[in-house]
Amino acid sequence: MPSFSNYSMVDIILSLVDISLVWFVTYRLLMIVRGTKAIQLLKGILIIIIIKLVSNWLGLGILEEITDQLINWGFLAVIIIFQPELRNALEQLGRANFFKRSKIVEVDATENMVNSLIKTTTYLAKRRIGALITIEGEKSLRSQIDTGTNINAEISAQLLINIFIPNTPLHDGAVIISEGLIAAAGCYLPLSESQIISKELGTRHRAAIGISEETDSLTIIVSEETGDISTAKHGVLNRGLKEEELKSILQNEITNNNASSNKTLLKWGLKRNG
Repeated sequence: MPSFSNYSMVDIILSLVDISLVWFVTYRLLMIVRGTKAIQLLKGILIIIIIKLVSNWLGLGILEEITDQLINWGFLAVIIIFQPELRNALEQLGRANFFKRSKIVEVDATENMVNSLIKTTTYLAKRRIGALITIEGEKSLRSQIDTGTNINAEISAQLLINIFIPNTPLHDGAVIISEGLIAAAGCYLPLSESQIISKELGTRHRAAIGISEETDSLTIIVSEETGDISTAKHGVLNRGLKEEELKSILQNEITNNNASSNKTLLKWGLKRNG
C-alpha cells in the first residue's frame, strides 16, 4: 500500500491542483447544461452504466451484451441526435469567462427593466398584440441572438412596444434581453417538442417553452388571441398572470441572477469595475 512518505511535497501539490481543476471544470460544465435536455441525457447514460455493472455482477449475459452495444454505439448516436445541443455547449465554452461574470445589472437598471417590461406587456395585452420577450440567465443565448437583428439598446417600454406593433419588420419573432440591454429582436427560438402542451397554445408559447427547456432563461409571452400574459421557465408555463404577479416573478428572476453573479465574484475574490 503506497505511503504519503513516498511522495514529495511537489507531487502532493500537483495532485491537489489536478483534483481541483477536474472538480472546477466539471462544476462549470454542469452549470452550462443545468436546466437543459443534456441533464436528461446524463441521467440516461448513468442508468445504462448502472445496468451494465449490475448485469456483469449477476452474470446476466444477454443484458450485458445489450448494454455493451449501447455503450459502443451510443457515443455516435449522441453526437447525431444532440448535435444542436452539443454545438451550443461548445460555443458557450469558447465564449466562457470561467473566473468572472459580467451579467450583473445595477439596482436602478433592474428597476427600469422591470417597470419597462410591465408597462410593455400590459399595453400589448390590453390591445391583444402578441409578444415574446426572453431574458437571458446564466446560460448564453448568443446562438439565438445571432438569428435576429442586433439592437444593443437600453431597455425602454417605447422601444419594446414599437418592435411588436403588427406589420413592423421585427414584430414576428422574439426580443432577447442580455446583460441589461435589448440585445436583438426578430430572433428565432426552438419550438418545444413536448406532447403534453395544450393544443390551444400557439407558436409563441411553444417557442417560449422550447427555449426554457434548453436554457435557464425566463420568457414572457403575450397572447394575441386572448391578451393573456404568461411566463416560461425550466419547461414550465405559468399562464394568466396579473400585473403584480408578473412584477414579482421579474423581480425574483433578476435579483436571483444578480445574487448568483455577486456570489461568483466574491468566491473568486473579484469585483466589478466601477
